[in-house]
Amino acid sequence: MGCNCGGGARRGVTIYQLTLPDGTVRQYYTWQEAEAANQRAGGIGTILIIQQ
Repeated sequence: MGCNCGGGARRGVTIYQLTLPDGTVRQYYTWQEAEAANQRAGGIGTILIIQQ
């Protein structure tokens, strides 16, 4: 038998994925981390928000 554990809708996790032009892909848990990494790379990457 499964556990209800408080009920309610399960909340998803937001992941910020940084993709650089050279094909490097990294994932971060906050926008600030992703943006800081992007700036270190020269500000040329793309940040995509992924809901899981």
